[in-house]
Amino acid sequence: MKKIHLVVLLLVFFSVDTFAHSQTQNTVVKNGIGLGSVIAVVISWSRNESILLAILHGIFSWFYVIYYFFALKEK
Repeated sequence: MKKIHLVVLLLVFFSVDTFAHSQTQNTVVKNGIGLGSVIAVVISWSRNESILLAILHGIFSWFYVIYYFFALKEK
């Protein structure tokens, strides 16, 4: 994985952890934007650069992340 991908993933993890106790973050997560969706969209965009595919992979969230890890990751 490229360094920029790792930096983006680390920023996502730190931002979720930092704002986890605020009311806004809890509301956003309850309404459907989860960590799996964010990771799936970032991976999809970095591989395909297609908004339609990024949205589709965001809907499948963790399923796409696991699929990417086992079947599609760069060597």
